[in-house]
Amino acid sequence: MTWKEELKTVRSVHPVAPDVHARVLAELADIEQRHDVSVLFACESGSRGWGFASPDSDYDVRFVYVHRRDWYLRVEPQRDVIERPLDDVLDVSGWELRKALQLLHRSNPTLLEWLDSPVVYREDVRWSPKLKSLASAFFSPLRGRHHYLSMAKKNFRGYLQGETVRFKKYLYVLRPLLATRWVDMGLGMPPMRFADLVAETVHEPAVLAELDRLLALKMQAREGDYGPRRPAIHALIESLLADAEVEREYKRPWGDVAMLDAFLLDVLEGG
Repeated sequence: MTWKEELKTVRSVHPVAPDVHARVLAELADIEQRHDVSVLFACESGSRGWGFASPDSDYDVRFVYVHRRDWYLRVEPQRDVIERPLDDVLDVSGWELRKALQLLHRSNPTLLEWLDSPVVYREDVRWSPKLKSLASAFFSPLRGRHHYLSMAKKNFRGYLQGETVRFKKYLYVLRPLLATRWVDMGLGMPPMRFADLVAETVHEPAVLAELDRLLALKMQAREGDYGPRRPAIHALIESLLADAEVEREYKRPWGDVAMLDAFLLDVLEGG
């Protein structure tokens, strides 16, 4: 399968089954009731959002929520994360809105990926579009590049040193490296979907051929399955790592924080 074909068909591979989707919605409704919050946005993160899930991949549900107005008027800081106990199918956790906006001011790549996820479970029609529009305004190429490059280096050192490697670890190194290349090409905020990254950043025929085979294996194999090194992919990874340098100014906040303050106030007053 070519990458153009992959872009057309990947949405139908390992879709969210109706029973899982219903369970996710039930979990979110229970969270709202138990914690007296409103979920503004909920999506799929991880391999299902990236587009290369294995048949036994779990569901990484991530969400942004808001409390009632009085919660924000307390003197002492309150817990700003909600996490549900893990099981074999669902991994559910979320960030409180003010925490999410603070992370957005720092151009947090994880949050930006959530807001770009192709698998969305719930969206508040009033606030979710505005929150997504803020993502593009607060994307920092420096910070995003540092995040992806650091992730690639860490995973490369930890998982790609042997003669056999887990199928998914190649993708866990290559995806952030291609996101780094995307930024270096001046294309803006990297897309979450792996196929979109490849379509714009990889043009070497040998690498594309190996990626086709690796992706097919990954999406049929179990999460823990291993295979031999992929020479063309490995060579590309080592080349990208050798060429990339860390930008030291990546910690600088990005964008006008007044935009985030205004959004938080709008949500609290309009909720």
